[in-house]
Amino acid sequence: MSRLTRVQQQQRTHERLLEAGRSVFTRRGFLAATVEEVVAEAGYTRGALYKHFGGKEGLWLAITDTQVEAHLLHLDNCLGGASDRDELIAALIPVGPAFNEDEPRWSVASYEFVAWVAGEPGLSATVVAAQRLRERRIVEMLERDCARLGIRPAMPLPQVVVAMGLLGGGLALRRAVDPATDVRAIAESVVSAVFPEPSRKES
Repeated sequence: MSRLTRVQQQQRTHERLLEAGRSVFTRRGFLAATVEEVVAEAGYTRGALYKHFGGKEGLWLAITDTQVEAHLLHLDNCLGGASDRDELIAALIPVGPAFNEDEPRWSVASYEFVAWVAGEPGLSATVVAAQRLRERRIVEMLERDCARLGIRPAMPLPQVVVAMGLLGGGLALRRAVDPATDVRAIAESVVSAVFPEPSRKES
């Protein structure tokens, strides 16, 4: 078996730190998690984490960037493949990853990060800029596929995308304290109201 090149070793370190960071943040929350816990789980040193990510905040941002990019690619494929309103709505309501057992804990960690970053003007500006760019990408997807399917949203799409993001996070947070909450039913009701049935053309 050939030895890994330096670049491959660095990539492996990067990926293992991301995986360990996700695990520790989910388990402990953003505020309670420490660099020491992450590197211990990954099997590396503090120096490795700071070299790759600059610290705990940089690690968090790298994890969320990776997750968001994967989500946007999946969402684009699902929306693009929707053949009617029901399939478009189904694409907007995640099955599995967004409502799995880890999601409520990850949402708690996410809200901790948002509350913390609100007091860090420089970093918060970076976070907001990235969030707005992602929202714009989702708006463009919905504009494309709503037009294709003849769906007229009940609200301006930029507002819809922001509201849906808050709805998803809020429902996951609610489930963290009340596991009996039927988050899927609530999400389906709200999204269905926002994307009404296409108007039938008069013959």
